[in-house]
Amino acid sequence: MRNHSVVPEFILLGLTDDPQIQALLFVLFLAIYLLTVVGNLMMLLLVRIDSHLHTPMYFFLGQLSFLDLCHSSVTVPKLLENLLSEKTISVEGCLAQVFFVFATGGTESCLLTVMAYDRYVAISSPLLYGQVMNRQLCAGLVWGSWGLAFLDALVNILVALNLDFCEAQNIHHFICELPSLYPLSCSDVSVSFTTLLCSSLLHFTGNFLLILFSYIRILFTILAISSTTGRSKAFSTCSAHLIAVSFFYGSGLLRYLMPNSGSTQEMIFSLQYSVLTPMLNPLIYSLKNKDVNESSWILFFEGQIYKHERAHH
Repeated sequence: MRNHSVVPEFILLGLTDDPQIQALLFVLFLAIYLLTVVGNLMMLLLVRIDSHLHTPMYFFLGQLSFLDLCHSSVTVPKLLENLLSEKTISVEGCLAQVFFVFATGGTESCLLTVMAYDRYVAISSPLLYGQVMNRQLCAGLVWGSWGLAFLDALVNILVALNLDFCEAQNIHHFICELPSLYPLSCSDVSVSFTTLLCSSLLHFTGNFLLILFSYIRILFTILAISSTTGRSKAFSTCSAHLIAVSFFYGSGLLRYLMPNSGSTQEMIFSLQYSVLTPMLNPLIYSLKNKDVNESSWILFFEGQIYKHERAHH
């Protein structure tokens, strides 16, 4: 993979130049990152140790938590570093961040689609759910999500490596993303821009349409249920996933399809899907999912009992 860049590094201008505001933002984003790590690790632990959660739905939820950990760790540590010290990043480091942001974001897009299909099978064919969503299929869908996303990211980054960066070094953003690099290039960006646009439309928009199709089928299935209790239960199993989809696509898709201008609106969209969504996902599933909520309390009380017994002995 060649690197034709002339400038050795970029300067991430970040969110603000005010030192006092930077200090406040550092504390805020550090707290968000710690909550993200603790929340997603807790979700992974619950899915791992509670036998009641050893089902396809919670297998995918555990994968989502692992993915949120990865996605957040690609962006937030560098954001925290830039809030305290110099805001420079090497060209190679910037392109590496572009790759992993794209790969983890693309994987989450695929995984949310897989989770929508899982909910469709659970609601439309509950008696055959275990046979259809077997262990081999679940593992294949997860590995396929990672594979497609990494292939998509690899294609985009290989095209971007042919860009020359030889003029302005300032990136009007807090992380490296492809749309933010185009204004810095002194070579033709049309091929890279077209590749990014096509991959965004095929990958993210394609997955969103598949999710929409799954939920249209789910809606018709739920409306056919005669029992009000049954309808309510079916809706409740989908609510957390719908909220997660809304957070992710409401910001990520808009960020990559809107023209780059370095505006505050772009940074808000990026903060939403790269910083806030990984923190909110485990909270959403904890509040909206009865099984996860009960498992959390059981784990907490068992820990308290264990501490009491050790102190007593």
